[in-house]
Amino acid sequence: MKLYFSPGACSLAPRIALIASGLPFDSERVNLRTKLTADGDDFRAINPKGYVPALALEDGHLLTESQVILQYVADQVPASALAPATGTFERYEVMEWLAWTSTELHKRFSPIFAPGASSDAKESAWAALAAPLTYVAGQIGDDGYLIGSSFTVADAYLFTVLNWVGFTSFSLDNWPALQAYHARIKTLPAVQEALRQEGLQ
Repeated sequence: MKLYFSPGACSLAPRIALIASGLPFDSERVNLRTKLTADGDDFRAINPKGYVPALALEDGHLLTESQVILQYVADQVPASALAPATGTFERYEVMEWLAWTSTELHKRFSPIFAPGASSDAKESAWAALAAPLTYVAGQIGDDGYLIGSSFTVADAYLFTVLNWVGFTSFSLDNWPALQAYHARIKTLPAVQEALRQEGLQ
C-alpha cells in the first residue's frame, strides 16, 4: 500500500493506524499547494479531490477520506484492536467519534490555515472551536481514551486534529483535559514513530 500524505495534515492519522497495525506500507509526500507528489506526478490524477490522505491499495483501488481509511486499516488487522468488530455497538461508537471529529473539529480548523486568512478570521474560527473542544474534553474516558480502555482509530484522528493547535498562535490552556490527553497519546510508540516519519518529532 502507499499512503499519500502531507506532514502534519489529517493524513497523519492513517499513518498512525498503519504503524499501529503492523501493515507494510510506503508513503509519498504531496505538496498541497502545487498538487504535485514528491515524484513530480500530478496528484489530482491520482486523487481528483486533490487532498490527502489517499491510500493506494495493492489491487489498484484507492481509498480517500480519513475516517474511511482508518476503519479500513483497522479491519485488515482485527487483532490490533484499533476498532471494535463490525456490527457491535462499540464499533458504531468509533464511527460516531470519527464523524464528529471530522465535522465538528477538523473542518472548523480550515479557516485558521486558509492562505491569506486575516487575524480576525482566525480568531473567529478559533472561537467557533470552543464549544466542540469543551464537549470532547468532557468525554475523555477514565482510561484516557475516547472509547473503552485502549487506543482506537478514533484517538488517532482526535490526536491528529488536536496536534494542529501547535501550528497556530492558539493553545489548549483552557482545556487541561485535552492537553493531558494529547500529551498521553503522543507518548504511544506508534504515534512517536508516525511523528518521526513525518519530521514532526
